[in-house]
Amino acid sequence: MKEKITVPPLKIQGIKTKLVPLIRRAVKRNPAGLWLEPFMGSGVVGFNLKPKRAIFADTNPHIIAFYVGVQSGLVSPSAVKLFLETEGRKLEEGDAEYYYEVRRRFNAEHSPLDFLFLNRSCFNGMMRFNRSYEFNTPYGHKPFRFARAYVTKIVNQVARVSDLISRNDWRFLCQSFEETIAMATRDDFIYCDPPYIGRHVDYYDSWDMESEVLLRDSLVASRAPFMLSTWEHNKYRSNATIQTVWNKCFITTQEHFYHLGAKEENRNPMVEALLTNYAVEEERALSEKEYAQLTFDMF
Repeated sequence: MKEKITVPPLKIQGIKTKLVPLIRRAVKRNPAGLWLEPFMGSGVVGFNLKPKRAIFADTNPHIIAFYVGVQSGLVSPSAVKLFLETEGRKLEEGDAEYYYEVRRRFNAEHSPLDFLFLNRSCFNGMMRFNRSYEFNTPYGHKPFRFARAYVTKIVNQVARVSDLISRNDWRFLCQSFEETIAMATRDDFIYCDPPYIGRHVDYYDSWDMESEVLLRDSLVASRAPFMLSTWEHNKYRSNATIQTVWNKCFITTQEHFYHLGAKEENRNPMVEALLTNYAVEEERALSEKEYAQLTFDMF
């Protein structure tokens, strides 16, 4: 029987929900080690692999504040239910005018609950910020967005993540990927889902070739096993960095269809790539001896 996928309450472009089974099969890690995600994003991968000890980090302070709120109980299922029901009624009455009122309020006060509201009522689920780090995604034009069933769905997602956080030793940190990777040891595992170079998917910070090279160098210097999610190709173009920056990695691919994206060409099938510094074999548990014999120094 297939394990049910935990879907996080925040929607983010490029979310890896459909790739979780492939990632789960391809991960080789020491269960006692630390799981590190320098680019937390939605958190969907870590939430489904359920490590006992983990560091989820991101440069987007609003994502981190949201999950710190879940951890502290500020963003509880009951609080989310009451907030979305109340704000949903106001959206029904005020439509676009009220959406932009909440957006202005969030950019001034940075409430995690306003962040969730905007994330679920903005255009096509896009999380986008301007150069002043203000949320600037336009309205999705669905005044009846927060129907009872939809609110219940979001509340259940918050409840599931809240339960996972309470059962495990997880930390949520707002910091650079370099700082997060520097925390790793050889016994840990680093999973990276950075912004995709060559595609306009920024949700907080920019990403360029210099960033891509710095990420590779940081991962290599860590001496830890790592996995990086990126794109290999779609019908328009290919990702040249796989043959340049990441050419010494092992590669595993799978087609993935994106529904999020402002442009139609960004909502087409894409071949995703998992890049690792170890060979991906058939799914099976590793013994402590086998894990100790793995090498991650191919660069």
